[in-house]
Amino acid sequence: MLFFYACSAGFKLLIMEKKYSNALLNETSPYLLQHAHNPVNWYPWGEEALKLAKQQDKPILVSIGYSACHWCHVMERESFENESIAQYMNEHFINIKIDREERPDLDHIYMDALQAIAGNGGWPLNVFLTTDAKPFYGGTYFPPEKAFNRVSWSDVLHSMADIWVNKRDEVEDQADRLIEHIQKSNSFADAKNLVPLTETVSFYNADDCRLMAAQFLKSADTADGGYGNAPKFLHTFSLKYQLQYAELYKKEEAKQHALFSLQKMIQGGIYDQLAGGISRYSTDNECWHRILKKCCTIMPCW
Repeated sequence: MLFFYACSAGFKLLIMEKKYSNALLNETSPYLLQHAHNPVNWYPWGEEALKLAKQQDKPILVSIGYSACHWCHVMERESFENESIAQYMNEHFINIKIDREERPDLDHIYMDALQAIAGNGGWPLNVFLTTDAKPFYGGTYFPPEKAFNRVSWSDVLHSMADIWVNKRDEVEDQADRLIEHIQKSNSFADAKNLVPLTETVSFYNADDCRLMAAQFLKSADTADGGYGNAPKFLHTFSLKYQLQYAELYKKEEAKQHALFSLQKMIQGGIYDQLAGGISRYSTDNECWHRILKKCCTIMPCW
């Protein structure tokens, strides 16, 4: 009898947990699947969501994070699982969730925009876009109520919805100026990359593959491995791309940097000598000081 009640309670809990489902349900990213049962009507980045924004003339909210991000999960628990907040988001915005490990290109573009807006960045990365996918405002973590010298997420949502309706010209002008700034500061963040190509256009042609590989190598840290400066993330998909590109196009430089980066990770402090595994990111360039968040997605590179 106790077993029956325990099973019944577990079944009811399972039903409650799956009260809502959204378009992330069919995604493969563990991070996106974590949000598949939020009351927020999330979409993955793609043509469907972008077309819907134009059809309904709603601004787009893009929220970018990753599985090991602490504050991403905090904001999900506090705001994205809140039914009243979710209802407002669904009524006034087209909501898109992005895994930065799957789409480092979009993360790069909108992080540039956030840094231009706020002077800093981080995750979760929440950015508001026009119907043409141009950013006009953004931030990182917002509490559900005003705290920590931060405005509440609800206040941000109401403010963005209001200026979209009542100050549309200012919004469009701000977005255009941000795109111009991004283009000037980083050639990789071309405006054409903000909107996915249609099915009639092939993205994966040889020229585009060479351009992506060149951009990865342009940001490569040839002294300590990886890409960019501290805090240094693993850039799993970038490394996998470099290895695949090297194999397909016989480009030794791309292969050597990927292997060099993996070797530096093993030699550095982010590798757990006792329990195994790689920490999520390093707080210094040399990959010696680690953050204690394990990452599984790097393993296929070995």
